[in-house]
Amino acid sequence: MNTQSLNLSFEFFPPRTDAGKIKLSTTRNELSSLNPEFYSVTFGAGGSTRDNTLETVIDIQQNSPVDACPHLTCVGATNAEILELLELYKQNGIHRLVVLRGDPPSGMVGMGECKHASDLVTLIREHFADHFSIAVAAYPEAHPDSKNMSSEINYFAEKMNAGADIAITQYFYNSDSYFHFMDLCEKKNIKQPIYPGIMPIANFDNLKKFSKQCGTEIPRWIKKSMASYDGDIESQRQYGIEIVSQMTEKLILNGVSGLHFYTMNQSALTNSIIKNINLA
Repeated sequence: MNTQSLNLSFEFFPPRTDAGKIKLSTTRNELSSLNPEFYSVTFGAGGSTRDNTLETVIDIQQNSPVDACPHLTCVGATNAEILELLELYKQNGIHRLVVLRGDPPSGMVGMGECKHASDLVTLIREHFADHFSIAVAAYPEAHPDSKNMSSEINYFAEKMNAGADIAITQYFYNSDSYFHFMDLCEKKNIKQPIYPGIMPIANFDNLKKFSKQCGTEIPRWIKKSMASYDGDIESQRQYGIEIVSQMTEKLILNGVSGLHFYTMNQSALTNSIIKNINLA
């Protein structure tokens, strides 16, 4: 495998406790040896973790050799508030963003002034030109709100044409869904890199619940194989490392330019997968 030009990146969520901050610091230090392109930091529904996200990305940017890349959503903020936050990021040396539509938390009605991620990308380009490198989300198995793959790829093209530099996919366990999505992108003349999102399997029961919410398919053969280890969390984790490693290796062999790992603020499973495919 030619891995010399492969870009790695890792997603974290902003910790809420001092113990969580220490854990995240340890995790990012362990992953920094892999020379990642950036660390992304999530933004809670409706901006619920805005302050924690801001604190986390500034800490990473100032105390890490790796670029910090905050998530930014349309939900729960006016354009003026979004621009104020972006100016604050700029002043603190941040030059990467993951731009998302976002989902309103329970009880919140409507979006902000920007209704779609493409609107937010356009707003950023209008006010900050090329200061920020912008990543957007891609959904190889379609966003839960999409009617079909045709509408999905049209929405995705709008985001890319608005000025996105790269895309990061929702995680998946069927690599054919990614390859099919890439074929659709080629037909739409979308040229920007699209990094597969890789989700290590830490707790299979939790993964099944989350995947149902976000529209990710877990293939039947994986469910059946995991059922063989029912109640044995460690065996499930080891099997998860094996199947995710095999899928990731297939993606690399087919020429992906980057991989984005959803770490859940832990390094062990991600490191195991990376060692399995000889990226360490």
